[in-house]
Amino acid sequence: MTAVTFDFGQTLAAIDSAMVAARLHERGVHVAADRVDAECQGAWRAYNEAKHAGAHGEQVWKVFMRTLLSRSGAPSDRIGELADWLWGEQPRRNLWRRPVAGMIELARELSASGTAVGVLSNSEGRLAELLEELGWKTTFSSIVDSGTLPFEKPDPRIFAHAAAALGVATPSLIHVGDAWEADVRGALDVGARAIYFSRDAPLAANNRVVWCRSAAEVRRALQSWGLLTEQESSK
Repeated sequence: MTAVTFDFGQTLAAIDSAMVAARLHERGVHVAADRVDAECQGAWRAYNEAKHAGAHGEQVWKVFMRTLLSRSGAPSDRIGELADWLWGEQPRRNLWRRPVAGMIELARELSASGTAVGVLSNSEGRLAELLEELGWKTTFSSIVDSGTLPFEKPDPRIFAHAAAALGVATPSLIHVGDAWEADVRGALDVGARAIYFSRDAPLAANNRVVWCRSAAEVRRALQSWGLLTEQESSK
C-alpha cells in the first residue's frame, strides 16, 4: 500500500495575493496584488535558504514574509512591524487559501481511488480548521500540522508520524511539496519518495524525486509510480 501526503501552502493552496494587499491596506500600506504574486517565488527561495541554515517555525515564516513585503514595495521601515502583525493574525485569517489549479481535485481523485491521502504541513496549529472552512477536510484521512506537534519538516519524526497516521511505513509514502529543504530532503531522509512541486529546478538529482510544475505533471508522476490509472485520471 502506498500513501500520499500533500504539503499545504503553495502546493494545495497558494498565498492569496489580493488578501495580502487588503490586509496591508488595513495598516495604511498599499501594495499591488499582482506585485505580491510576482515576488512569491523569490520569497520562497529565501525561505528555503533560511530553512537550510536551520531556521524554523515563526522565524522562517517571517523570513519569507519580510522578503515578500520588501520585494513587493512595502515601506522598508515597516517591514518588521508588518511581518509581526501578519504572523499574529495568521491563526485567525490564514493568508494561504487560494486553490492551486488542479491540486485539490487530484487529492480527491486519489482518495476516491482508495489511496490513503493526508496533509503534512508546517503550519500554525489551525490547519484542520482552515481545511474545514475551505470545504476540503473530508478529502484527507489525516491532517498533520506542525503547529500541534513538537517538531516540523524536515524532522524525520513528522514524516514518520504522518506515515503512521495513514497506516504505512515511511518507504511507502509519497510526499508532494514545494519546499526543497522541508519537503524533499525531509521525505528522502526517511526513505520516502517525493514530488517537488515548484517552478524552480531541483537542487540535486535523485531517482526518488520527480520535479513537477503543474497538477497534470504530478498526476503523471503518480501514475508512473502505480497510482491513478489512465481511466481513473480521465474521469
